[in-house]
Amino acid sequence: MDKVLSVTGLGKCYGKGCPLCITATGPEHDTNLCPYCGTVVAAHDVSFDLHEGEILGIIGESGSGKSTAVKCLYFDDAPDSGEAVFHDGEQSHALFDLNAAQQRRLRNHRFSMVYQNPNLGLNFGISAGGNIAERLLMSDMLDYARIRKRVKELLSRTEVLPSRMDELPKNFSGGMQQRVQIAKALSTNPPLLFLDEVTTGLDLSVQAAILDLILEIQQELSTSMIVVTHDLGVIRSLTNRTLVMKYGRIIEAGLTDQVLEDPQHAYTQRLVASAL
Repeated sequence: MDKVLSVTGLGKCYGKGCPLCITATGPEHDTNLCPYCGTVVAAHDVSFDLHEGEILGIIGESGSGKSTAVKCLYFDDAPDSGEAVFHDGEQSHALFDLNAAQQRRLRNHRFSMVYQNPNLGLNFGISAGGNIAERLLMSDMLDYARIRKRVKELLSRTEVLPSRMDELPKNFSGGMQQRVQIAKALSTNPPLLFLDEVTTGLDLSVQAAILDLILEIQQELSTSMIVVTHDLGVIRSLTNRTLVMKYGRIIEAGLTDQVLEDPQHAYTQRLVASAL
């Protein structure tokens, strides 16, 4: 399989920083807060590859750095170090070397994000269909009839009644809002999709339906995905490979079955045991 994304040495700190930040933090120190300057080492030396059609899981508790890594890759935040290369057919893009306009173009055309909180991914001041249309307009689809048709197709695909396309998202349940977010994210057929805690806070039956939908989409479109979660059930259901993060570092990585059935790191062993 061809590589879609190569990430090497990704790092992000929040604070002024000092020469001891890295050596004084991490799993072995049981903290990501530098005791000398108060800087939070949110991510350090995060490296991985993502292949075409693969679903990669990143798991860890709150503060592990998993969401920080994805936010840097989606340009929601700027990393302090490292590099990431997006392989798009014959072209390759060094993500952190791009200017703001180039980053916006990738976000609008080649990447998509589904956030845990629909407020971050949807504009609650416009209709469900309007949210999807907004993204289609950014991708240069300007014909009104074509946009309406595409919106109806996407809502049907994500099991939202097209008759509700002109309703505001605030009138929808949490699970329905996530479906609209997914429909919006898929509108441009992006080769790379980020999913950040997309099932957190949803009823179990709704969670299962959302996971089934994500798998159907991946199998149908061969979309490469990075799934960030603290839920081992989501990891087990969706992912091919898994990275385990703690205090900003990757502490274990491998095939998902291997990581969950035979965890090597003590922290991963505790995670798996707590889910049994």
